[in-house]
Amino acid sequence: MYVAFGKEKSVFSKDIVAIFDLDITSQSHLTRRFLREAEKAGNVENTAEDLPKSFVVCKQKEKNVVYLSQMATATLAKRLQ
Repeated sequence: MYVAFGKEKSVFSKDIVAIFDLDITSQSHLTRRFLREAEKAGNVENTAEDLPKSFVVCKQKEKNVVYLSQMATATLAKRLQ
């Protein structure tokens, strides 16, 4: 099954490692460092039309890819069911 994030981007549900609320998790220095390093490595894709509310970590081809999404974590979680 595919899960859509926005901007016509979707991934296989089996590739999703985790879904995080951006407002809550970005308060942690560890999360900020993770996102910064993922961006430096070119592994962040912004699929949000507006300000992102969440980010999804996916395992694709032996690397982690981070997708920024304007959808709430609850909405993305429902799409996985």
